[in-house]
Amino acid sequence: MACRPPDSGSYTVVIIPLRTSLCSLDALRFYLWVKRLRDLEKEKDALCSGLEILEKARLWYLQRLEENRARQDNTESNTGVGSCQEGAAEAWSCLIRSRIQRVNGSLGSVMSEPNVRSSSSTSLPDAVADSDLRWHNTVLTQEVSDKNRQISMLELEKDALLEQLDELQAH
Repeated sequence: MACRPPDSGSYTVVIIPLRTSLCSLDALRFYLWVKRLRDLEKEKDALCSGLEILEKARLWYLQRLEENRARQDNTESNTGVGSCQEGAAEAWSCLIRSRIQRVNGSLGSVMSEPNVRSSSSTSLPDAVADSDLRWHNTVLTQEVSDKNRQISMLELEKDALLEQLDELQAH
């Protein structure tokens, strides 16, 4: 990455008066121009940080894909009955899958957000309603994820109890 990390988080704006009067139109234009440059620099730093995070995420996704392929190959080669450990792995996989879907949805919404400067067609109430729907969707997704995790744990307990029952009946 060729982006420089943000400095200490502070930006210094030096205003040089173009005339003797600090209230001149030229001085105001210069101030606004420098302020805009500072804001663009902050935005660039945020975008560079985002690129670094996305690169790390890309590598993480690739590693998970390789692990997934290896598990698929391992599962296809094994014909034995599932164990409690496989059930735990399945619960973990469900949790990871729900989190990945949430991240994917967030990234998709960031990329599909309308440009604030060019979106005069969307009103503030529409934006608030959209934000509320997104928040509600996030809460519901989390609740579904929690319920899936509970179901997975209950299935693990059921499998363990069935194994104990089989052992008791065998004796």
